[in-house]
Amino acid sequence: MPNVERYPFTSGDSTLGEASFRPYLSFTLFHQQVSAAASGLLDTGASVNVLPYSAGIELGYEWERQTTALSLTGNLAQYEARVVIAQAIIGQFEPVQLVFAWTQATNVPLILGQVNFFMEFDVCFYRSQLEFAVSPKASVSN
Repeated sequence: MPNVERYPFTSGDSTLGEASFRPYLSFTLFHQQVSAAASGLLDTGASVNVLPYSAGIELGYEWERQTTALSLTGNLAQYEARVVIAQAIIGQFEPVQLVFAWTQATNVPLILGQVNFFMEFDVCFYRSQLEFAVSPKASVSN
């Protein structure tokens, strides 16, 4: 894979040993003139990207101004969510636009899911090496 960056898995709970390692990706989010450091869990089973409430507030979003609502499932089904769009800079790659379900849940990590993180990036997991590799999607030429 050309234009690839590798990242280490991150340990969450040292008492679990190697089982605690998760693929968290550090990056920067931008909305209007505000930027914020972020760390997102790469979750191939998540349908959408999820932005925790506090992260949205830090980026300057106002809940009442977000008019596109959506329903989440699973553990987040009980919380309202609104669609927000932010620019993301991941490693040395060009900025990309990410669409998030901004949830009122406060006890959820930032999640990078199928729509649209995995639509913008190819990811290879090397779990036995506690690493993962990220590369921008290949541009399609006509």
